[in-house]
Amino acid sequence: MLKYRLISAFVMIPVVIAALFLLPPMGFAIATLIVCVLAAWEWAQLAGFKTHFQRIGLALLCGVLLAGMLLLSAGNPVDSHLPIVKISLWAALGWWIIALLLVLSYPASAAFWRNSKVLRLVFGLLTIVPFFWGMVVMRSWYYETQQFAGAIWLLYVMCLVWGADSGAYMFGKKFGKHKLAPKVSPGKTWEGVIGGLVTSAIISLLFSSWAALDVKTTTLLICSVLAVLASVLGDLTESMFKREADIKDSSHLIPGHGGILDRIDSLTAAIPIFSCLMLLVFSTL
Repeated sequence: MLKYRLISAFVMIPVVIAALFLLPPMGFAIATLIVCVLAAWEWAQLAGFKTHFQRIGLALLCGVLLAGMLLLSAGNPVDSHLPIVKISLWAALGWWIIALLLVLSYPASAAFWRNSKVLRLVFGLLTIVPFFWGMVVMRSWYYETQQFAGAIWLLYVMCLVWGADSGAYMFGKKFGKHKLAPKVSPGKTWEGVIGGLVTSAIISLLFSSWAALDVKTTTLLICSVLAVLASVLGDLTESMFKREADIKDSSHLIPGHGGILDRIDSLTAAIPIFSCLMLLVFSTL
């Protein structure tokens, strides 16, 4: 299993970086759309749809929805003030606050959504659609004048999340005693969360010194910390839905890693939250 995880990681990381820096905004949007369609295919199972026909149909509907939204943006999704982008990013902020309440009150909270496929599909849309727009609008930002500016910001958030995840694993394994959410994900601890925050802080300092991020330190700190905390929530939320669906992995698309959602669950929260804060709340970028 470890061998497959390492092989998959060595393949995926260069592909992600190449997509970030080599694809033009529309090409990147299409690549992100494909990832979102695969994520929707997996989410259909979390929503209670078991047959291949149902899951493929729902994934295609999600793809059509995102493609239609992309076309409505006049093929130029660079402006964070486009109504469709603003609505999606503000919706993300609201959804992840609701998700926090669902996780904190689980399993009692499952009583009102457990038997509703429609509600679970809505949760899926609120997870996938803002993630799509967060990725697209951040990558497109200032593309005409600074071709790689958006790619650097996205890479920054990804490094924060990946670093926090690795730091949480190492600190949790070494020092973990106090459970974070035992009814949702028994393996996660408060010590792991603290370790993840420390690791992401170090990454933020190193990355900002390398990339010369032109943002006030306090603003960057607030947005980064909230993005990392959101990434933890994204992981816990997917774990909650998987626990209700009685599945270990969202799929087996990625050898040794599970499914697409298993790889991007943290990013589905961190990317739109970071984008919303930086672009709309602080109007920094």
